[in-house]
Amino acid sequence: MTDMRMRMAVLAVGVLALGIPAAGQTVRTRDGLVSGVKMEGVTSFKGIPFAAPPVGELRWRPPMMVDPWTGVKKADHFSASCMQTIRKDGLPWTTEFLAQEAPSEDCLYLNVWAPAGGGMKRPVLVWVHGGAFVEGSGAAAVYDGEALAKKGIVVVTINYRLGAFGFMAHPALTAESPQHASGDYGLMDVVAALKWVKENIGAFGGDAAQVTVAGQSAGAQIVVDLTASPMAKGLFRGAIIESGAFLAPPMSDTLQDAEEKGVAFAGAAGAQTLKDLRAMDAGALVALYARAGVHFRPDVDGWMLMETVSSAFAAGRQNDVPTIDGMVADEGSSSKTYGKTTVAEYAAMAQKTYGAQVADYLRLYPGKTDAEAGESMKASARDMGLVSMNLWAEKRGQTARTAAYTYYFDRAIPWPEHPEYQAFHSGEIPYVLGNLAVLKRPYTSTDSTLEKVASGYWVNFVRTGDPNGGSLPMWQAVKAGEHRTMELGAVIGPRPVTSGEKMRFWGAYLLAQSTAGR
Repeated sequence: MTDMRMRMAVLAVGVLALGIPAAGQTVRTRDGLVSGVKMEGVTSFKGIPFAAPPVGELRWRPPMMVDPWTGVKKADHFSASCMQTIRKDGLPWTTEFLAQEAPSEDCLYLNVWAPAGGGMKRPVLVWVHGGAFVEGSGAAAVYDGEALAKKGIVVVTINYRLGAFGFMAHPALTAESPQHASGDYGLMDVVAALKWVKENIGAFGGDAAQVTVAGQSAGAQIVVDLTASPMAKGLFRGAIIESGAFLAPPMSDTLQDAEEKGVAFAGAAGAQTLKDLRAMDAGALVALYARAGVHFRPDVDGWMLMETVSSAFAAGRQNDVPTIDGMVADEGSSSKTYGKTTVAEYAAMAQKTYGAQVADYLRLYPGKTDAEAGESMKASARDMGLVSMNLWAEKRGQTARTAAYTYYFDRAIPWPEHPEYQAFHSGEIPYVLGNLAVLKRPYTSTDSTLEKVASGYWVNFVRTGDPNGGSLPMWQAVKAGEHRTMELGAVIGPRPVTSGEKMRFWGAYLLAQSTAGR
């Protein structure tokens, strides 16, 4: 070996040892060639366009095809985030949970992490980020796909339009649409990304017939909507819903209600026509949305969503795929009033909320001191969520042929500076995606074990539609009337949803609420 070759070989070994990116493989997609970045055992491809930039006349229109390119596009960095206000943190969500790339309307890109080497088709996880439909991106550090790719699956994270850009309906938009629909542009983006995956993922070593779509919070609600959308039929064979599926009044607006919000927003913007709205500065629209007092979300537009999810399930018209549905113990801990109340405030809340059932509620969740009232407030929220999740899965099962698995995640990420946030909304993500190392915290063996088990369940589910396998504790599918769920925390194993008496109380209350909301 020449001296030059020897030096190159030594350099290559050093690069791998240090985890420094090296030149990766080149892949041919539908639209052109892309080159990735190779790490040890995984190649990443960041910032691949899956739809044309939705700018100018394409603002508030369905996603369009990408213009093909010549040469090789370097997929070595994340794209811009979709239009939003970028926050460095917003506790309990630290920087690692939030979008950090500068925002732009030109944001419809996705990212792929694939195990190195070929020779086999691997199952695929497509992750849909959360953020209340107003923020987030597929580039957030806790969504990094390297850890799960090392376990043998292909991971895809995506962006979709947010806020007014992603979910504003308006009568004029409905009128110009060939489908007479408006408002679900963010949902359309997710469907477009799934279609891209179906067409292209084989080139990255993925199996287009084994796609699981997963999301958390707003991303979870999108996944729920996809299970009811005829436009998503055949694009995925499994669904993971983290903090998103509960028995409750329909989560989607009617088209008429959504249009009324859009008219109010356009009025606040001083826009007389769609041309005026499309000509407005994107940053100005973000600022206006932040102060306008409206909240856009998916609507039953008659195209992307023909009906509410509950109606689709009741009629057996859902995209029937194996499903994981779960929640965390302290979904509401971002509120400054979480677990903090007085005896008088608690009693007034109970009377206003539960009316004729207030005596039963206060017997189950007493509040004779301020401290007891605060703890009862947290306990009742947990139990209501657990029962609501269980009833949703049971209702789904009345017409579904595939299995559903539910979980209750109650491990608080170690955080000595902020113990008040406990097992907060989004706190399960680093565990299930194998990304505890992203957060610098004083972990113990409990956390390491939970990360290994939880991410193992997710990978098994992506592979087979069943979280079970290997030496993992048995996770039972939901069975009507059994009212059990899987606890993921310091204890890992099946547990009752709640006591029988609390199950009956919340069951009656939630069924009445869900019926009243129709």
